[in-house]
Amino acid sequence: MSSFDAATRCGSVLLDDGSAVRFDGAAFAAGGLRLLRPGQRVRMEILDGQVVLITILTLRSPG
Repeated sequence: MSSFDAATRCGSVLLDDGSAVRFDGAAFAAGGLRLLRPGQRVRMEILDGQVVLITILTLRSPG
């Protein structure tokens, strides 16, 4: 995880290739998370080019 704004629950993830992918509050809420810290490894689900789910890498996704 590259950045996270706790107020809006939006942020960005830095991929292994160095590119950044932004996510919105809905993707964060879908993962059931409370907080992310810079440097945490996360898993993303992407649908139609949009991040729809963010979870901490060690946690199982809902469902």
